[in-house]
Amino acid sequence: MGSLGHDDRVVFFFDIDNCLYAKSTKVHDHMARLINEFVVNHLSLTPEEGYVLHQQYYKDYGLAIEGLSRHHKIEPLVFNREVDDALPLDELLKPDPKVREVLERFDKSKVKMWLFTNAHITHGQRVVRLLGIEDLFEGITFCDYSQPRLVPKPLPAMFDKAEQEAKATDYDKIYFVDDSMLNCKEAYKRGWKRTVHLVEPQVPEPEEKPCEYQISSLQQLLDLFPELLKTGT
Repeated sequence: MGSLGHDDRVVFFFDIDNCLYAKSTKVHDHMARLINEFVVNHLSLTPEEGYVLHQQYYKDYGLAIEGLSRHHKIEPLVFNREVDDALPLDELLKPDPKVREVLERFDKSKVKMWLFTNAHITHGQRVVRLLGIEDLFEGITFCDYSQPRLVPKPLPAMFDKAEQEAKATDYDKIYFVDDSMLNCKEAYKRGWKRTVHLVEPQVPEPEEKPCEYQISSLQQLLDLFPELLKTGT
């Protein structure tokens, strides 16, 4: 820490979903099912039509509700209530000692740990609480579903928001890990050169890497960035 209250630590942004927990938890599968049901019920589509629309909006905007809100006037907070907040996370998620151990290895005198998610605040906080790691982060930048216009990753405005909220002004002091190729590509293009793409072993390798670093588990962050870790551990 610098003098006169100046914080000269690096900022490490962590995505939440499918990043701080493994895809094997099936949270994504449950979410996809609820999204499809929501689209079918609210737009009066067939399951096949709903699935195609859901996937198209995720591809176009990085977030299904962004397309639903933009093109169909769907209220994001209604979506959040019927999808994200309806997930049976209490049954799917539990503390993972290995994840906590990785996060605890970072030296908090060197690193400001910050959550960076496309979910609404209720979902983000719920996930990290169930994982038992909420105490390891100093803040969260989330997609605010109460706003008239949604701003998710990979939109540049969402990265602006993260930088402002975490007070990250020096791109050489920004680290970021996300499982989304789109998000990593945008971050790297922006100048976040220490962006890390998390690709679990069972996930197909991207044809073109979106950034310089790629890992298959959070544990590998410790090998990538030893300068950020506690000494003597």
